[in-house]
Amino acid sequence: MKSEANARARSDEGPFYRHVIAGLARIEDGAILRFAFFALLAGTLGVLYVDYRELSAAAPADLTFTPQPILPPATSDDGGGRPRPVLTTPPELLDEPLSISLGANGVLALTGTIDPGSAQRFAEEIAARGEYVSTVLLDSPGGSVNDALEMGRLILERGLATEVQDGGLCASSCPLVFASGSVRVAGQEAAIGVHQIYAAALSDSPVDALRVAGVAMADAQQVTARITRHLSEAGVDPALWLHALETPPDRLYYLTAEELERYALVTEWSDS
Repeated sequence: MKSEANARARSDEGPFYRHVIAGLARIEDGAILRFAFFALLAGTLGVLYVDYRELSAAAPADLTFTPQPILPPATSDDGGGRPRPVLTTPPELLDEPLSISLGANGVLALTGTIDPGSAQRFAEEIAARGEYVSTVLLDSPGGSVNDALEMGRLILERGLATEVQDGGLCASSCPLVFASGSVRVAGQEAAIGVHQIYAAALSDSPVDALRVAGVAMADAQQVTARITRHLSEAGVDPALWLHALETPPDRLYYLTAEELERYALVTEWSDS
């Protein structure tokens, strides 16, 4: 009985299958190829969209904000600049996250690397100290460009002075903070240097590194525009940043006393 039922079912289905096969046979080869092409294109666009969403979410936090290696050497002689002055702060202290301490006469000392979050801590300190702070004393190898610009913006708004003493360091993104002072004081033996901003992938994955590199140029251009605008608003010649653009991120261009005056980065020299 079962075999007879199966035979009848196959007999009933036969016309349907023959109809489907005949329909497929009538489709032109070109139509099939077009269908396959658009299906492949749709799949590719889907993958690109997913990659774009991941990149858009991850890349901005990964770019330009990783502190640079501590104390890169000065540029070669043919690159201009000056040899790095002797530093008085221990390198291990400069390597620590930025510390903020209030001293006498309204001097707020910032020492160490400008790590992500430094701007928030700095703003909280300024808010807590009210009108007492008058000068921001810098001794830093730099670090987060975003935080440096935010700190600089607050210094500009508050009309605070900035200072780098003899034997002190202000490098990489730190000069953006220093440039923000209403009065900018430096010692003749202060080490003030600049170099290129750069992108660093926080992941060890080569794929992640390539994704970050894919937007690094656009990000660097945007940050450079922000830096140029900030220097102009602070009364510093933006041409100063040409030395940064020309100096690889693993080196530093230490500005001479003549350059510091010419670009108006230093407005006064300290007596020490």
